[in-house]
Amino acid sequence: MSTNSSNDALCPALQHAAHHTPVSALRTARHLGQTEPPSAFRRHDQVHQQRQDNMEGRTQLSECPSGLLEESLWDDPQGTKAASDAFGAVEAMSDRYCIHSNGKILVEISAEDLLSCCDGCGMGCFGGFPSAAWDYWNENGLVTGGLYDSNVGCRPYTIPPCEHHVNGSRPPCSGEQDTPKCVKECVTGYSPTYKEDKYFGKTSYSVPSDPDQIMTEIFKNGPVEAAFTVYADFLQYKTGVYQHVTGEVLGGHAIKILGWGVENGTPYWLAANSWNTDWGNNGYFKILRGNDECGIESEIVAGMPKV
Repeated sequence: MSTNSSNDALCPALQHAAHHTPVSALRTARHLGQTEPPSAFRRHDQVHQQRQDNMEGRTQLSECPSGLLEESLWDDPQGTKAASDAFGAVEAMSDRYCIHSNGKILVEISAEDLLSCCDGCGMGCFGGFPSAAWDYWNENGLVTGGLYDSNVGCRPYTIPPCEHHVNGSRPPCSGEQDTPKCVKECVTGYSPTYKEDKYFGKTSYSVPSDPDQIMTEIFKNGPVEAAFTVYADFLQYKTGVYQHVTGEVLGGHAIKILGWGVENGTPYWLAANSWNTDWGNNGYFKILRGNDECGIESEIVAGMPKV
């Protein structure tokens, strides 16, 4: 792993190294039911001059409370490593509701609802297809749900957190757990009903692998979900801009990209992981931008919420 000296680096999402979603599965899934991005994003040159060289997302989303965007969504206790595609999707969806409603819709979309109820999204806790998750959101909707033991929303996450490749207060992650059952009802005491709590998307699409178009998508519409290949050296990431140097392929992984920047002359994507805040740099990581590092620019998916 290559890192550059820095006072500011951030984190990704995975769990137990030997059992990640096969890279081929993530690659194949990108074309399932996808539509083209809105025309505004294909004409990315129109907003190119408006973009900043550094846009890390957290300051851009000024109308959204930091508790929603930074604490709840970027500190997902994944419990099962291969659920990363579900977390990457619902984090970006939740952010986009806030952005496109001008801060009026502040929800945490349930990772458990997506993970357990979307039969076409993959293999539950054993891996999935990011593009299918966005299609499911459009067609079936998703209810709200916060982190483990949060009592937030209709279906909060039920798998307890564990430590991802670090020593900490939680028990170490030790392989996948069984996928939770698809329970189409809210937790006791929550109102409205499961059906009434649904939030829908109106479009889903793959974003072209051109870095300028990816930046334009994030700048205009908010965070995106990305899939990339995880190598052994990624697990030890702490700071700087990650570039693969050594180690075997461990599998595919999905995360949320929320911005970009340049550190010591090296361009990067800023991403949020779901390995808790004690992994990487407070739950974030930076990865080389512009060279399709580990395939990070080849599997970008997103969608527009119904607001």
